[in-house]
Amino acid sequence: MQTHDVTQELHRVLSAITEEGKEPSVALVKSRLSIPVPMPAIIATLKSWKSSHKVPKVEVASTENTLSTEERIAQLEKLVNDLSQRLAALERK
Repeated sequence: MQTHDVTQELHRVLSAITEEGKEPSVALVKSRLSIPVPMPAIIATLKSWKSSHKVPKVEVASTENTLSTEERIAQLEKLVNDLSQRLAALERK
């Protein structure tokens, strides 16, 4: 699984909110992000920001899909076939 580093995006949003004189909150940060970041990552980042004004390295699963739907289906069908064969062999033992 590929990941995407969102540390700079979070730092940019938190800095902008602070410069406006506002207190960063989960909802405010989430609303200003240009990419989706899970709530637990935002909460952990806010805790770090409030205690030390630092953003820890945050990576989220990449949403980019490099395979077409047909290719993904073919891979899944092959995997199901392989697993079915292995299961049958185990049952024979």
